[in-house]
Amino acid sequence: MDIISILKQDYQKFPADQTYSIYAENVYFEDPLNKFHGIDRYQKMIGFMKSWFNDVQLELHNISRSGDLIKTRWTLSWTAPVPWKPRMAIPGWSELKLNTDGLINSHIDYWDISRLDVLKQAFQVK
Repeated sequence: MDIISILKQDYQKFPADQTYSIYAENVYFEDPLNKFHGIDRYQKMIGFMKSWFNDVQLELHNISRSGDLIKTRWTLSWTAPVPWKPRMAIPGWSELKLNTDGLINSHIDYWDISRLDVLKQAFQVK
Protein backbone atom coordinates (compact mmCIF):
# COMPACT_ATOMS: atom_id res chain seq x y z
CA MET A 1 0.00 0.00 0.00
CA ASP A 2 1.39 3.44 -0.86
CA ILE A 3 1.78 6.24 1.64
CA ILE A 4 -1.12 8.29 0.22
CA SER A 5 -3.52 5.36 0.72
CA ILE A 6 -2.22 4.82 4.26
CA LEU A 7 -2.67 8.49 5.11
CA LYS A 8 -6.22 8.48 3.74
CA GLN A 9 -7.08 5.52 5.96
CA ASP A 10 -5.40 7.11 8.99
CA TYR A 11 -7.39 10.33 8.54
CA GLN A 12 -10.64 8.31 8.42
CA LYS A 13 -9.97 6.54 11.71
CA PHE A 14 -8.07 9.35 13.49
CA PRO A 15 -7.06 9.31 16.29
CA ALA A 16 -7.42 5.52 16.62
CA ASP A 17 -5.05 2.95 15.11
CA GLN A 18 -2.65 5.32 13.37
CA THR A 19 0.10 3.88 11.18
CA TYR A 20 3.17 5.14 13.04
CA SER A 21 5.48 2.99 10.91
CA ILE A 22 5.26 5.59 8.08
CA TYR A 23 7.05 8.14 10.30
CA ALA A 24 10.79 8.45 10.84
CA GLU A 25 11.97 7.76 14.40
CA ASN A 26 13.03 11.39 14.88
CA VAL A 27 10.08 12.96 13.01
CA TYR A 28 9.75 16.72 13.46
CA PHE A 29 6.25 17.94 14.30
CA GLU A 30 5.01 21.50 14.51
CA ASP A 31 1.63 23.17 14.87
CA PRO A 32 0.53 26.44 16.52
CA LEU A 33 0.66 24.74 19.97
CA ASN A 34 3.53 22.24 19.72
CA LYS A 35 7.02 21.85 18.35
CA PHE A 36 9.05 18.70 18.96
CA HIS A 37 11.05 15.79 17.54
CA GLY A 38 10.40 12.08 17.94
CA ILE A 39 7.80 9.45 17.17
CA ASP A 40 7.24 8.82 20.90
CA ARG A 41 6.16 12.44 21.48
CA TYR A 42 4.01 12.26 18.34
CA GLN A 43 2.22 9.16 19.63
CA LYS A 44 1.72 10.77 23.06
CA MET A 45 0.19 13.88 21.48
CA ILE A 46 -2.32 11.82 19.51
CA GLY A 47 -2.98 9.64 22.56
CA PHE A 48 -3.75 12.77 24.58
CA MET A 49 -6.29 13.89 21.98
CA LYS A 50 -7.88 10.43 21.96
CA SER A 51 -8.22 10.27 25.75
CA TRP A 52 -9.06 13.91 26.53
CA PHE A 53 -11.44 14.99 23.75
CA ASN A 54 -14.71 13.37 22.67
CA ASP A 55 -15.79 12.37 19.17
CA VAL A 56 -12.54 13.46 17.48
CA GLN A 57 -12.80 13.55 13.70
CA LEU A 58 -10.25 14.48 11.07
CA GLU A 59 -11.98 15.14 7.76
CA LEU A 60 -9.62 14.99 4.80
CA HIS A 61 -10.62 17.42 2.04
CA ASN A 62 -7.61 17.03 -0.24
CA ILE A 63 -4.30 15.19 -0.44
CA SER A 64 -1.57 15.55 -3.06
CA ARG A 65 2.04 14.52 -3.51
CA SER A 66 4.81 16.21 -5.44
CA GLY A 67 8.18 14.49 -5.08
CA ASP A 68 9.01 14.22 -1.38
CA LEU A 69 6.26 16.64 -0.27
CA ILE A 70 2.71 15.60 0.64
CA LYS A 71 0.11 18.29 1.27
CA THR A 72 -3.21 17.66 2.96
CA ARG A 73 -6.17 19.95 3.61
CA TRP A 74 -8.42 18.96 6.52
CA THR A 75 -10.78 19.95 9.30
CA LEU A 76 -10.12 18.63 12.79
CA SER A 77 -13.19 18.64 15.05
CA TRP A 78 -14.07 17.37 18.52
CA THR A 79 -16.44 17.83 21.40
CA ALA A 80 -14.77 19.65 24.30
CA PRO A 81 -14.81 17.91 27.71
CA VAL A 82 -16.78 20.62 29.50
CA PRO A 83 -20.37 20.42 30.82
CA TRP A 84 -21.93 22.34 27.89
CA LYS A 85 -20.02 20.15 25.36
CA PRO A 86 -19.28 22.63 22.57
CA ARG A 87 -18.31 21.22 19.19
CA MET A 88 -14.99 22.74 18.17
CA ALA A 89 -13.20 22.74 14.83
CA ILE A 90 -9.89 23.75 13.29
CA PRO A 91 -9.66 23.98 9.52
CA GLY A 92 -6.12 23.77 8.20
CA TRP A 93 -3.52 22.00 6.15
CA SER A 94 -0.38 19.91 6.63
CA GLU A 95 2.93 19.65 4.85
CA LEU A 96 4.56 16.25 5.22
CA LYS A 97 8.13 15.78 3.97
CA LEU A 98 9.53 12.35 3.16
CA ASN A 99 13.10 11.25 3.72
CA THR A 100 15.11 9.09 1.31
CA ASP A 101 13.58 5.95 2.89
CA GLY A 102 10.08 7.20 2.06
CA LEU A 103 9.23 7.90 5.72
CA ILE A 104 7.68 11.13 6.97
CA ASN A 105 10.44 13.07 8.71
CA SER A 106 8.62 16.41 8.98
CA HIS A 107 4.93 17.08 9.70
CA ILE A 108 3.95 20.74 9.94
CA ASP A 109 0.33 21.76 10.53
CA TYR A 110 -1.03 25.19 9.67
CA TRP A 111 -4.35 26.46 10.99
CA ASP A 112 -6.75 28.70 9.07
CA ILE A 113 -7.87 30.28 12.36
CA SER A 114 -6.00 31.72 15.32
CA ARG A 115 -5.44 29.96 18.64
CA LEU A 116 -7.74 32.57 20.20
CA ASP A 117 -10.52 31.74 17.72
CA VAL A 118 -10.16 28.07 18.66
CA LEU A 119 -10.41 28.93 22.36
CA LYS A 120 -13.48 31.11 21.78
CA GLN A 121 -15.32 28.05 20.44
CA ALA A 122 -15.12 26.46 23.90
CA PHE A 123 -17.28 29.22 25.33
CA GLN A 124 -20.09 28.96 22.82
CA VAL A 125 -23.13 27.67 24.65
CA LYS A 126 -25.85 26.19 22.48
